[in-house]
Amino acid sequence: MSEWAGKNLHFVTGRLAERALRKSLEKISRTCKFSYTVDVLRITVAALMTPKWVAQRVTVPENADCVIIPGYCSGDLDLIREKVGCPVLRGPRDLRRLGIFFNQTDRESESYGNSDIEIIAEINHAPKLSLREINEAAKQLSSEGANLIDLGCNPGETWAGVADAVKSLKDLGCRVSIDSMNVHEIEQAVSAGAELVLSVNSSNREASVDWGVEVVVVPDDPSRQETLDETIDYLASRGVPLRIDPILSPIGFGFAESLNNYLKVRDRYVDAEIMMGIGNLTELTDTDSHGINTILLGFCQEIGIRSVLTTAVIAWAKHSIRECDIARKLVYHAVQHGVLPKHLDDRLVMLHDVDRPTYNEGFFDDLAANIRDHNIRLFVDETGIHLVSRDVHLTDRDPFRLFQHFLNDHCERMDIGHSFYLGYELSKAMTALTLGKNYQQDEALDWGFLTLNEAHRTRIKDRRESID
Repeated sequence: MSEWAGKNLHFVTGRLAERALRKSLEKISRTCKFSYTVDVLRITVAALMTPKWVAQRVTVPENADCVIIPGYCSGDLDLIREKVGCPVLRGPRDLRRLGIFFNQTDRESESYGNSDIEIIAEINHAPKLSLREINEAAKQLSSEGANLIDLGCNPGETWAGVADAVKSLKDLGCRVSIDSMNVHEIEQAVSAGAELVLSVNSSNREASVDWGVEVVVVPDDPSRQETLDETIDYLASRGVPLRIDPILSPIGFGFAESLNNYLKVRDRYVDAEIMMGIGNLTELTDTDSHGINTILLGFCQEIGIRSVLTTAVIAWAKHSIRECDIARKLVYHAVQHGVLPKHLDDRLVMLHDVDRPTYNEGFFDDLAANIRDHNIRLFVDETGIHLVSRDVHLTDRDPFRLFQHFLNDHCERMDIGHSFYLGYELSKAMTALTLGKNYQQDEALDWGFLTLNEAHRTRIKDRRESID
């Protein structure tokens, strides 16, 4: 049952949002089984509210268990709590997310955020880096979600400083793996504290018996999967702990068959640990990596692959560690609870948005008629960019024409500072229009987990004295 069941909730809003809020609450209240009242304050745009302004005007029923104010009402909520004498919460900034807001505790009760796939993050060409550079890279990768730091060595060379690098990472508290086929390099790394070796095949399997650590078994050649079985049998019979990696091939070089090889390995070795090197796809495909990472993590979750190796080198895959960290939680929840990986966590919805904004017919004209100041409000929907001010509503798909149209009739309302601000906001609005994103004036566009909040709303918030 919802935690809101039986509660009396008091919602605070502005004039223009009243109808949409009541329509949403009519449905949500039945599902979550709460009763509600709506307090429509004397303000057109709810985003202009401040806690102080609300506290001076709000009227709360005696039986209210909680007051919910608009999400854009920033500031100290204690000002309102002291006035109303009950808890005060900020709702979502977008009314279309009100249902998600009331279902947040359901997700928490289902332990969303758990995972069981280990992320091994490789530092490529580690021998070319200084210890300081290796340490900095490891700290960054760990902060993004990496469980093991893999030191990628250079084939055909022997890294004299491999032991020092492993010790340095261990001193930082990192778990370390070594990515090399070179027996001498591996021995030095293992002696210094590396706990996993990538990789072992027929060329170095005899030496691996003496290392005393877990190894990743790979085929001598991805096209000859029988060599994988030979090395597995050799190591298993000698008690060497191992993970199996039949090797993921790039698109055009056996990608589909390589996925099939993972399925075959799972069928043959039901209880074995398996690893997938997903960088072979993300680094070698001309597309943003977050979708690829999510699909591959979903494949791993379903067949029980409990570790992935990835890199973050090429520009379109430089956030792969963070993407995998989010994706592993998403796919774990989907598989464990038998639900779609949808409407659970939208941090990987980055280029587009979950919802595209829509406005009721007449919304902008009503807004222009009710605004009392000369501040400019910008909105975006599928028809174009809307500029709204006192008795003004202009729309165009071209921000240059829109700006010029406004200047032609209202240049007296524009100073240099406001022109710069408006140009900045129109640039964001044009990006939102192009990509079908949700534009909210004075707020950063939503780029998923890459979103950087804009700390200062420079214009619309500066003139609140004119809103009464």
